[in-house]
Amino acid sequence: MSTAVDDELWSAIGDPTRRTMIDLLLSDGPGTATSLSRRLPVTRQAVSKHLAVLDRVGLIHAEPAGRERHYQVDEAQLARAVAQLSAVGATWDARLRRIKRIAEAIERGRPAPDDARISD
Repeated sequence: MSTAVDDELWSAIGDPTRRTMIDLLLSDGPGTATSLSRRLPVTRQAVSKHLAVLDRVGLIHAEPAGRERHYQVDEAQLARAVAQLSAVGATWDARLRRIKRIAEAIERGRPAPDDARISD
């Protein structure tokens, strides 16, 4: 199974502040830039910029409510990110198993098995 990796999505998730924001929105429900800034060690303006990045990649979406916007996590997009991470993890697990077989073969003084090639 090959799942295409969305670099823009992973770049957005790669930031610890944005991951914390996602965690807060998941645990507490919808929030505003103001409510999130009270719980984070960054300014409201910085929170707004982080929210814009998360919104651009579809991890969150906003609904206007008066002068504020209420943000919530898009669970379908988050599930897609989790699927990508699982696929990448499975690929690396397979690579590490092949490396282990090669190392064990070398240790025993035998050539590496054909199925232990590292390239993908």
